[in-house]
Amino acid sequence: MTPMKEIGECLISTQDADYMFRPSFANMMRIDEPQEIVQAFYDLHSDEVTPLVERAVAAYGHVPAWLLEHIRTTTYGKRALMAALTVMEACTECDISSLIGEFRPAKTKGKPFKRRAGQMGDFEILLIAQSLITHGIIGKAKVRQLQRHESSQGTSEFSAFEYISAARNHFGISREEAERLTMTEFQHMLNAKYPDQKGFTRDEYEAVADDYMAKKARRLAKAKQ
Repeated sequence: MTPMKEIGECLISTQDADYMFRPSFANMMRIDEPQEIVQAFYDLHSDEVTPLVERAVAAYGHVPAWLLEHIRTTTYGKRALMAALTVMEACTECDISSLIGEFRPAKTKGKPFKRRAGQMGDFEILLIAQSLITHGIIGKAKVRQLQRHESSQGTSEFSAFEYISAARNHFGISREEAERLTMTEFQHMLNAKYPDQKGFTRDEYEAVADDYMAKKARRLAKAKQ
């Protein structure tokens, strides 16, 4: 199995088995209802570790070994970890309990379940789940986002079915083929089919507007002289 990392696929190999993960539209639907998919994305990116990692990458260009060691000993928020486990399970057909652990009935009163750890650490689980759900519902392709479409961003739910239907309509593919697409792959296909979208991005629009206002101000200043 060779994963296509460019569209979000991930292969994790152990001594016992290979585990393939694919953040397809169909697998995003396995996470939960449309609102819960967005909630999972929020939970995964609102933990206490992600901002620390982002600042380290911005400062050093990578995550230093000493920081990785510190992060691995950090206790993650329950919501972030539960979301990470859910996303990883949704993105594969394999039984990954030996990889990420599993919950078993606890013998202690007051604790109905006890987590048995797997081969992966919580930090690695969190990072992989973040990458999977980003490729699955946001996409990582370089997309020319036109200003007239930007108002559609920001939503409380993610409807994978709408993207599956759009893929079938745009590319003339079967439902099964559309369901296997990741958001990143869908974006690449759109870019290939519609390479020359006309219109301004928000940054381009604001740059043109600023330039116009600056020229107008200079003309008014000359007229007053």
